[in-house]
Amino acid sequence: MKTFLALLLSLPFLTIAQTNYDTQINEVLSKTLKQHRELVSIPNLPADPDLMLKNISWVQEKYKALGFKTSLLESSTLTILLAEKVYDPEYKTVLFYVHIDGQPINPMTWNQEDPFTPVLKEQDAAGNWQAIDWSKLDGNINDEWRIFGRAAADDKAPITIFLTALEVLQQQNKTPKFNVKIIFDPEEEYGSSALLSTLATYKARYAADYFVVMDGPAHDSNKPTLTFGCRGIATCAITTYGARLPQHSGHYGNYAPNPVFRLTHLLSSMKDEDGRVLVDGFYEGIKITPEAAEVLSSVPYSKAQFNAALGIHSAEKVGDTYQKALQFPSLNIRQIGTSWTGEGLKTVVPEYAVANIDVRLVPETDGDSQLEKIKKHIKDEGYYVIDRDPTEEERLTYAKIAKFTGKTSVNAFRTPTDSEFGKNIRGRLVEAFGENPVTIRIMGGTVPIVPLINTLDIPTVILPMVNMDNNQHNPNENIRVGNIRQGIKICLALLETEF
Repeated sequence: MKTFLALLLSLPFLTIAQTNYDTQINEVLSKTLKQHRELVSIPNLPADPDLMLKNISWVQEKYKALGFKTSLLESSTLTILLAEKVYDPEYKTVLFYVHIDGQPINPMTWNQEDPFTPVLKEQDAAGNWQAIDWSKLDGNINDEWRIFGRAAADDKAPITIFLTALEVLQQQNKTPKFNVKIIFDPEEEYGSSALLSTLATYKARYAADYFVVMDGPAHDSNKPTLTFGCRGIATCAITTYGARLPQHSGHYGNYAPNPVFRLTHLLSSMKDEDGRVLVDGFYEGIKITPEAAEVLSSVPYSKAQFNAALGIHSAEKVGDTYQKALQFPSLNIRQIGTSWTGEGLKTVVPEYAVANIDVRLVPETDGDSQLEKIKKHIKDEGYYVIDRDPTEEERLTYAKIAKFTGKTSVNAFRTPTDSEFGKNIRGRLVEAFGENPVTIRIMGGTVPIVPLINTLDIPTVILPMVNMDNNQHNPNENIRVGNIRQGIKICLALLETEF
């Protein structure tokens, strides 16, 4: 069997001359950036349905101008926009996904007056970002300039990029090599409840042969990136108990059990010092084949640079590289609290201690099953496990009591990297850029639309195009201009891919 990289090198598309889209992109880049500015200027927090509808209307008008049929689909909350166009009834259909909402903002933490008033900036010699006039877009455009604003990268950059690619094709009197459907999700940042509520009703409207999710950041090398899966997530909370009420640490220290120490002993039993999870069966069913290992090793990676960027001496030992670590489920303690939640400190033995945990899932692991394994581990450590606060009788009957509650939000998905779908896209990107794209077997984060992927049951890839350092979800979110330029080229290559 040919290895992954050997297979790529043997494919005939590698001998084709590099496709040159650069001239067309240069001609439209200024217009694209101005369109992007216009869209980012519309606040997109789902808490304001009127403004969300304004975002949807902006996009809808752009797609109508390209001859797309647009539909506003009712959901449990906000309206879903679906745009679709049949270029040839004999073609395959590709469904695209973007989200139109953004994360909440705290204007006081941004380095500009209004996060929804985008600012064009360049970096000075000291590395600080300084505002420059938008009129500079009418001259030579520097790829290192950035546009700062909420949703500038996540996810209004992909919306603008894909729109521009379709406009360029139309200007060239060309059409995509497949039929196109696009879902615009109004609540991705809040769990995609609107979209997921429509699956039963509109499954036939969403039906396609392939699915492309245009979200997330590209590899930190900023090379074209294809991601073939994402991890899922389950969450749980573990609460341990001391006395019925918080007790004075002077009077009752050394007598009333401290639930924090009990909790920390329990948590430390779940992982070794190298970060490997000790819960029985936690990694069950996971095998890294030689073919998968070669895909993982093809991703550019420097352990020294990666650790320096994180500010850590060394990584946990679940995998010997970052990509390999992502192939396993994780057990993360995201917050620990006690019964005291006010300001300042008190000299008390707390009434209870609670650890909030998230478990990142891979396709080999089911969320409910992983939570049951954690629950069993707690029992094996000698705890009486319940899903509520203990009764008075239980407090007097059991020495160690733990409340355990959990839920699976979404499981993982992964499309084989050697699927025909993946190979076709990869081939077009090689033709356009002259080198292999970075191929990510599975990314660490979770997209909430995995139930849609499972419902449609079609090959799916994630096509991330924005810069990794875009401050996603954080103050001073930004998009690098060069990533918009490159993203248009990626989309043009994709739109001319034959399936």
